[in-house]
Amino acid sequence: MMRTLRCGELRTEHVGQTVTVCGWVNKRREHGEHLAFVDLRDHSGVVQCVVDNTVDVRSEYVLAITGTVRLRPEGTTNPELSTGEVEIHEATVEILSAAEPPVFPMDERADGVDEMVRLKHRYLDLRRARMQRNLRVRSQVNRSIREAMYAQDFVEVETPLLMPSTPEGAREFIVPARQRPGSFYALPQSPQLYKQLLMVGGLDRYFQIARCLRDEDLRADRQYEFTQLDMEMSFVDVDDVLDAVEVAVLDAAEAVTGVRPDEVARMTWHDAMERFGSDKPDLRFGMELVELTPIFADTGFKAFSTAGSIKGIKVDGGAADYGRNKLDNLTDEAKSFGAKGMVWLKVEADLTFNSPVAKFLSEDESRAIVSAFDAAEGDLILIIADEWSTTCEVLGELRNRIGRPPVSEGPYKYLWVTDFPLFVGVDAQTGQPRPGHHPFCHPHPDDIDKIADDPMSVRALAYDLVLNGWELGSGSIRIHDADLQRQVFAHLGISDEEADARFGFFLNPFRYGAPPHGGFAFGIDRLAAILAGEDNIREIIAFPKPQSGLDPMTLAPNEVDDRHLDELGIRVLPPAT
Repeated sequence: MMRTLRCGELRTEHVGQTVTVCGWVNKRREHGEHLAFVDLRDHSGVVQCVVDNTVDVRSEYVLAITGTVRLRPEGTTNPELSTGEVEIHEATVEILSAAEPPVFPMDERADGVDEMVRLKHRYLDLRRARMQRNLRVRSQVNRSIREAMYAQDFVEVETPLLMPSTPEGAREFIVPARQRPGSFYALPQSPQLYKQLLMVGGLDRYFQIARCLRDEDLRADRQYEFTQLDMEMSFVDVDDVLDAVEVAVLDAAEAVTGVRPDEVARMTWHDAMERFGSDKPDLRFGMELVELTPIFADTGFKAFSTAGSIKGIKVDGGAADYGRNKLDNLTDEAKSFGAKGMVWLKVEADLTFNSPVAKFLSEDESRAIVSAFDAAEGDLILIIADEWSTTCEVLGELRNRIGRPPVSEGPYKYLWVTDFPLFVGVDAQTGQPRPGHHPFCHPHPDDIDKIADDPMSVRALAYDLVLNGWELGSGSIRIHDADLQRQVFAHLGISDEEADARFGFFLNPFRYGAPPHGGFAFGIDRLAAILAGEDNIREIIAFPKPQSGLDPMTLAPNEVDDRHLDELGIRVLPPAT
């Protein structure tokens, strides 16, 4: 080996030993007429080396330094460094690579550098301690997941990256097929169909740390390319799947933090919407939704009298923090989320309200509101009146805007959300219900009889895993009965003929004996980001894309020459005018 130890590994027990370390020059400082200090850095840390002053080395030069380890002179130790009690002296220097001055500092000061500059020079950004730590956190997460799945008798199988286009809800990346002009592969949104076929094939327990791609707008928790734990199990119910996933997630969290999280709480989708206004509630803070509809059953206040659902949230001590301008802005936000308007009430000393609508509320209604919220002087109450789903969703958004801490700020609050609706909303073009997750979710056994007459009330055996308000992933028990699958397809407006054309390769194998099965997938990028204390998954991905999708380092996506396009049978249209 070129080195005997890494820079950050030297300790007092190495005193007297001759060692060789390799790394980048973190800093060079003059030390008298003949000597200089060189702080040498690699991923493990920094060590101080005493070198001849005539050696011309500069920031980010790559060096091999050989010398004897000794204790630092009294009064010069550095408690901020793991190597702060020792140094390498009588050192000889070999320059392995010269370097130009870096375009930004290699320390925490780079956090303030424009992100596009950091991404353009990502190879430099990766040298920093923050990025080194983040990628190692991600590696720990991957390793722990693999070990947990192997320990539970799962088999790792790689599924294709080139597959047919599938109706999984997100926009796909399309790949032209050179040997079949006019035909295209799709890159996988997930290995969903293949993993179910593995169950038909008798694999029993499958997992994969899978690369997936979706052509969707980028944001803090979404990239074009992402990595997920993908798994499927045969002869299981919901509890079996959730228990298996929990082991992997909690093992990963313990590997990174050193502390095993508590058992994951569980909550139905309906309860999550009722209490938090979100299907991915953040449990780190209160401000739960309070039901007010019965209070206004006979109200004379027109804004409330016609509403199907009336709920509110209380901001403890918020009256002083929210002046009229901020409340007007909050009302505008509520409208942007879908509400017709918002009522605000500031609680006065005598438990009456300071509000433009206070005069429209009866004394009984005012007293009931105070009681429902257990309100006190100085509190702020926000009320939405609309249909149930809108009321819940708008208040959920307001709750997060007002009270939610950064996603990386502790503690870690994991939650299973179960019993999602099988169908959500109606397609504006077809008039048919839309699937809540995907069309292969098994209906709740207690609700199967409702599919024909009341499909919107049918629950699915579907579940999501949530951490600090981020959806980590989702899954379900799958339909393995062909007749039930056709029944669900029919309510989605998919005929038997269309089902055969679109899903024949997937459904036909079920005729040969499909076991009951279910599975799950969660985003490793999202889990690793939270465990690393990052609010954006770009910070735990080696080479991510910025929000625009244009990679500033490689300039991808870029144009392809005409010869290549001719081979693929593709013509590029001129830009629309």
